[in-house]
Amino acid sequence: MAGTFDVEVTRDFAAPVERVWAAWTEPGDLRRWWGPAGFTCPRAEADVRVGGRIAVTMRAPEEWGGFEQHSTWTITALDAPRHLRYVFTFTDAAGTAITPEQAGIPAEGVPERGEHEVRLEDLGEGRTRLHMREAGYGTSESRDMSRAGLEQCLDKMAALVGRPDDGARDPGGHE
Repeated sequence: MAGTFDVEVTRDFAAPVERVWAAWTEPGDLRRWWGPAGFTCPRAEADVRVGGRIAVTMRAPEEWGGFEQHSTWTITALDAPRHLRYVFTFTDAAGTAITPEQAGIPAEGVPERGEHEVRLEDLGEGRTRLHMREAGYGTSESRDMSRAGLEQCLDKMAALVGRPDDGARDPGGHE
């Protein structure tokens, strides 16, 4: 989107494409990695088809008040196990769309409908490269906040599917 800031992350995993795909699309796996460090995911549901959606709940640690934040990922394009595009929307507990402010997001510039894309590339020998793009942030601060949370989520995903591959790092110096 013109005039906006995007999050772009590339990360290699020491796991086959199918395993990384399952981490994105299987409720049991989603519950184990969704949310930054210290956060948990008590609810994950997945209807993985174009027009379907993934619904997740992220719970903050008690020292942050234990609040819950709900979101849906409405799938707009799908080519399993290599490509997933979706619209990220904050919701209430019943799944009704709400604004980022209503969801408790402190930064201005977080889009109400975030365009997200995940691409998985088979590197051979049981390794996968993930390319993730989140488009439409209105400020560099909101982009940076989202990137920091995504990096922590991907750290948890790496622990779930296998150690990160030290062979590739994203431009920000993260695995």
